[in-house]
Amino acid sequence: MSPNDRKLIAVIGATGQQGGGVVRALQASGQFRVRALSRNPGKHRQLAAEVVPADLNRPETLNAAFAGADGVFMVTNFGESGTDEFKQAATAVRAAKEAGVKHFIWSTLPDVEAISGGKFKVPHFTGKAKVDRIVKEAGFVHHTFVIAPFYYQNLVGVLAPQKQADGSMGWALPLDPERRCIHMGDIRELGNLVAGAFVRPNEAGHGEYLPLVGDFLSFEEIVDTLNRQGYEFSFKQVPTEVFASLFPGAAEIAAMLSYFQAHTYLGSDSHDRIALANKIAGRKPTSFSAWARVNFPVKAT
Repeated sequence: MSPNDRKLIAVIGATGQQGGGVVRALQASGQFRVRALSRNPGKHRQLAAEVVPADLNRPETLNAAFAGADGVFMVTNFGESGTDEFKQAATAVRAAKEAGVKHFIWSTLPDVEAISGGKFKVPHFTGKAKVDRIVKEAGFVHHTFVIAPFYYQNLVGVLAPQKQADGSMGWALPLDPERRCIHMGDIRELGNLVAGAFVRPNEAGHGEYLPLVGDFLSFEEIVDTLNRQGYEFSFKQVPTEVFASLFPGAAEIAAMLSYFQAHTYLGSDSHDRIALANKIAGRKPTSFSAWARVNFPVKAT
């Protein structure tokens, strides 16, 4: 396939973990030209053959960013202060439709409020879920939803083991350690799903939901996996109300873990969706133990 015959895919969020994985997977497939969108293209020239300026908060930058693109992948960053994900997504969807984009892929999350009947409030999940309707109703020829899992990377990042009162390293969380409820994965592999969906729009472009799931574990199984690899991590279940007051943002983490425990991360039996996702990706995602061997290096005993 000559480079000019390849479909052009514009990637929003190309500098982040999700978008970066999407850029790499699209490039590796050899079937696409990739346009990475960035607010600071000068800093990220190495990302892709084409790196163009785009800012979801400045709609006027999006027309040129999407011009000539056959497909768009979008992820928004809830954690960035002042971000209105719904407004950003609506702006991007409208601009993509006007630019003639045919296949729109949105990285979403389960609608916690709908799944739990309003019992749990986890805005960084539900906020993304509320965008799904905008994508559905826009009338793209093809649209696909990918669902990011609980990142393995969280366990060396925001939820890394901490020193505990008894001197051990480990976790103190408001979660039943025996409840198998966490759909997990290596977030860098989300790109395999996205590239697969762009390659096979007839199988994955009619509003399918494709979750990335490398493993489905309880926290006890997470700790056991790491301890078999040479660690001595501990786990203590703490009351939700105690944890919720420990640090800024703790209340939402507590609500999220309570939701996991009640409904699982994906919120329902997702067996068929996971099977379709793996088929579209053309491979099974990396298991937690395999990821941990590389990213939690085994301690010298």
